Amino acid sequence: MEWLIGALLGFGLSAAVGFRIFVPFLVAGLASYNQWIDLPDGVAWMGTLPALVAFGVATAVEIGGYYIPWVDNLLDTVATPAATVAGALMMGSFVTDIDPLLKWTLAVIAGGGTAGLISAGTAAARAVSTATTGGAANNLVATGELGGAAAVSLTALFAPIVTAVVVLILLVLAVRFVSKRLSRKT
Repeated sequence: MEWLIGALLGFGLSAAVGFRIFVPFLVAGLASYNQWIDLPDGVAWMGTLPALVAFGVATAVEIGGYYIPWVDNLLDTVATPAATVAGALMMGSFVTDIDPLLKWTLAVIAGGGTAGLISAGTAAARAVSTATTGGAANNLVATGELGGAAAVSLTALFAPIVTAVVVLILLVLAVRFVSKRLSRKT
């Protein structure tokens, strides 16, 4: 049963990676550093002071980049693939005590897939914002993404079951949004 809670936590944090790559790593590291959660042995380093400094700097740079016009769209081109990989790693980090084949299959599909879908949805939202407002509303999109990353990360730590339900709803919405966006292009 412990692996299921780890999977739900990893799933929620992977979803948060789809909004902002480094925020969930920083939140999980801070939670571990403050002894709110115990990180699995393989990722206990995330709760160390050097890791927190690195995650903090990376988070600040990532957040700042999304508030600079046109840099935000450039970041979206690398964010979705990076989020997919980071989501798989996040999920795999928290799923313990199961067969490695099952663990990494789950990590790639549920963790990477979730992060990738949410990241694609936010990139599509930014593209729509850029096309319709000339980028003037992109700061609102960036703020929403940051809020989503923080809220989903914190909720995943303290209410992983609730987070899993919310994430599933977000995935349905993201798939619908991306599907509509792609169908308009054809």
